[in-house]
Amino acid sequence: MMCLESDGAGTAGSGSQDCMPGAEDGGVETLSGRMSPVPTILERKSPEIHKDNLDKDHVPNIRRANVAAAGILSVGNVLNYLDRYTVAGVLLDIQQHFGVKDSGAGLLQTVFICSFMVAAPIFGYLGDRFNRKVILSCGIFFWSAVTFSSSFIPKQYFWLLVLSRGLVGIGEASYSTIAPTIIGDLFTKNTRTLMLSVFYFAIPLGSGLGYITGSSVKQVAGDWRWALRVSPVLGMITGSLILIFVPIAKRGHVEQLKARSSWFRDMKALLKNRSYVFSSLATSTVSFATGALGMWIPLYLYRAQVVQKTVEPCNFGPCSNKDSLIFGAITCITGFLGVITGAGATKWCRLKTQRADPLVCAVGMLGSAIFICLVFVAAKSSSIAAYICIFAGETLLFSNWAITADMLMYVVIPTRRATAVALQSFTSHLLGDAGSPYLIGFISDLIQESTNKTPLWEFLSLGYALMLCPFVVVLGGMFFLATALYFLEDLAKAEQQEPCSDSFTVGSCSDSEEASIL
Repeated sequence: MMCLESDGAGTAGSGSQDCMPGAEDGGVETLSGRMSPVPTILERKSPEIHKDNLDKDHVPNIRRANVAAAGILSVGNVLNYLDRYTVAGVLLDIQQHFGVKDSGAGLLQTVFICSFMVAAPIFGYLGDRFNRKVILSCGIFFWSAVTFSSSFIPKQYFWLLVLSRGLVGIGEASYSTIAPTIIGDLFTKNTRTLMLSVFYFAIPLGSGLGYITGSSVKQVAGDWRWALRVSPVLGMITGSLILIFVPIAKRGHVEQLKARSSWFRDMKALLKNRSYVFSSLATSTVSFATGALGMWIPLYLYRAQVVQKTVEPCNFGPCSNKDSLIFGAITCITGFLGVITGAGATKWCRLKTQRADPLVCAVGMLGSAIFICLVFVAAKSSSIAAYICIFAGETLLFSNWAITADMLMYVVIPTRRATAVALQSFTSHLLGDAGSPYLIGFISDLIQESTNKTPLWEFLSLGYALMLCPFVVVLGGMFFLATALYFLEDLAKAEQQEPCSDSFTVGSCSDSEEASIL
């Protein structure tokens, strides 16, 4: 209550106080009328001061809407990776149909990733400045149309199939670059970690479903081309749902920071952020391994069974799809277990050390490398033992995906996050899966050319080429350990960003998309 000391005769020496009218709500009554209080600097800086004035009934509705939006974005991520790995699920049939060797088959994924890699920084720039959900939807519509059209390419035009995969990569780059930043602006702290975990669980889930969808649809339809016609239909539906239900999130809405800086200043700041640089290099090693293993492991296990004489060689399609189905199921399960294991281990380790995030990633990478090595030891004599090693190795490898994304959100301010995600995506693909599928196929062909072309050497040559993966994974573990050295320092720098001091510039700091140019 705001009271003034009375100077009237009746109160002389009494020390009593009379409250002025309107003081109860902070107002002051004057002769000319009532004056409202002037907001303090603290009130201007902290919108939370006035949160009690919000309609509390609307808060749960907003939360449910945000969770639903994150769910739709996660479904879209599932479809991105389902489409990407459908080709791997029918790779042997594509080789038989178009008459290409291992290096030619690996080129499909390499061209896809190269176009994805080049387009990612462009969409990162656009995502920090224009309407993000429109960009996402247009990207989904584009790759869906291209994928559907590619299912009608004649067998004498393999180059056209390669080109179509490059165009699909451009469409999918818009999604992978921008969608995580929307989730980052809808949630904070532990809730954001949970939602990003769900979003990145979509990567192994979608990859596994890609193998399963490709092989199952081919078996039912009797033609591998039908496998390329499933994801486009689902993509069109998901793109429409994003346009309708995903809210126009404000950049940094829950973390009121400085106004956006120039692109060159953003890039300079990111390159000086050592946690970001080392974690991006570590992510590149993960991409290298997942790209190579995801493309070649089903075919490698098929060749192992030919050597074991448990299956007959396939010279004409349609070929056996058992290994793609099993590998797809393992990828789905290990993706779920990896995300849960990584999130749980990080939450527990945060009670022990503030460097928990990069340390958990490092342990996961080093453990994964051991089991990946054992795959090639076990495959020649026992497919079951090989599948067990794949299960353990993938679980540990997938445990770091959501954690890496969450680390980026902690050490990079919101107005730079789309650019940071795009640059990290570019780097990880450039040094990772842009070249690893083709490189493995090229090494395999090179070994086969210097030996007898027998089922045994087809199996061994691909295995020797794939042995490169565990060594790259160990290197990734080293990069995560380097990240741990600088993580706290970069985290403190991000948290020291000053909020807007002018209440009239809050909109520019949060950078609402409502005024964006479509």
